[in-house]
Amino acid sequence: MTKICVVTGTRAEYGLLRWVLEGIRQSPELQLQLVVTGMHLSPEFGMTVDAIEADGFTIDRKVEMLLSSDTTVGVTKSMGLGMIGFADFLAELQPDLMLVLGDRFEIFAAAASAMIAQIPIVHLHGGETTQGAFDEAIRHSITKMAHLHFVAAEEYRRRVIQLGEQPEHVFNVGGLGIDNILRLKLLSLEELESALNYKLRRRNLLITFHPVTLEHNTSARQMRNLLAVLDELDDTGLIFTMPNADTEGRVLFELVTSFCASHAHARAYKSLGQLLYLSCIQYVDGVVGNSSSGLAEVPSFKKGTINVGDRQRGRLCATSVINCEPDHESIDGALFRLFSAEFQRQLPGTKNPYGNGGASDAIVQILEQQPLKGLLKKCFYDLPVE
Repeated sequence: MTKICVVTGTRAEYGLLRWVLEGIRQSPELQLQLVVTGMHLSPEFGMTVDAIEADGFTIDRKVEMLLSSDTTVGVTKSMGLGMIGFADFLAELQPDLMLVLGDRFEIFAAAASAMIAQIPIVHLHGGETTQGAFDEAIRHSITKMAHLHFVAAEEYRRRVIQLGEQPEHVFNVGGLGIDNILRLKLLSLEELESALNYKLRRRNLLITFHPVTLEHNTSARQMRNLLAVLDELDDTGLIFTMPNADTEGRVLFELVTSFCASHAHARAYKSLGQLLYLSCIQYVDGVVGNSSSGLAEVPSFKKGTINVGDRQRGRLCATSVINCEPDHESIDGALFRLFSAEFQRQLPGTKNPYGNGGASDAIVQILEQQPLKGLLKKCFYDLPVE
């Protein structure tokens, strides 16, 4: 059996990996090794390791790496701690492959450790661009360390090949988040309100705003602009999910917490988990912020997304996505358009550029059939000269 070590460090990333993990666990050809790190092990971010165990997965190792700091120094030191922990577990578990998703600094530390340990890397959701975050550089760096690539769209497949990866090792399987929408039994409105301990209003918005990590000291101003616009809405329920462990993340925590404390129609949650998060989407009137889920998953619900600022700039967008600048006037205009009858009429025709599901099964099937011999030594693929 091929031993596949899967590393997860955040709530959103685990949500995307959920059915890949299940497929590996059920496969007669593959053996799952699960390593949990980062935000999963932090009470500050909801101890989401508990949700992983509640789903029935055995966690083989827990790598503590997240310092209680949102400074550049703190994040860099966290990466160093992560590499120390990853070096130890790789020596103990001796996996045949490491599977990672995305572009987080926790995952960069894991991938770098696997590269030095001569363990081939499987990378999911490469080739994407996010011009406002240092995730962009991390994602492409992991691509260059990785040996097998599973991407969410043909444009992303071409970009990974452009980075010098062999075409036969780059597979377009579509977006992983759509599988959750298709496989999970979402909650009824009554069940959702009971789980949230919150009564939805006439109109409702789901809001997630993360720091823009390639900008200096802009997060607080942008969040204040967003909150000021939201404060002007009438009879609108506001459901906030808290930001990730990024630089300048704490000031966003404080602003959201303060806003919700003074507004009865607003409620904040450290982590909703995939079931509650997706159930919220089906009942709200739109999603606001700068989370990738607004672009990758929300279009499948035929709901509108307001994508604020540059954090996700460069990703493929459905017609249901309204891009706006992070200033008061632009956000206000985007909300006006979101609630307009004209915009709402076009939503039923939305097509998700990240596909129609099935990515998780496709990944597992390819991994079952993939020979490992010769995988470690990569040959740079040069694009044909026109």
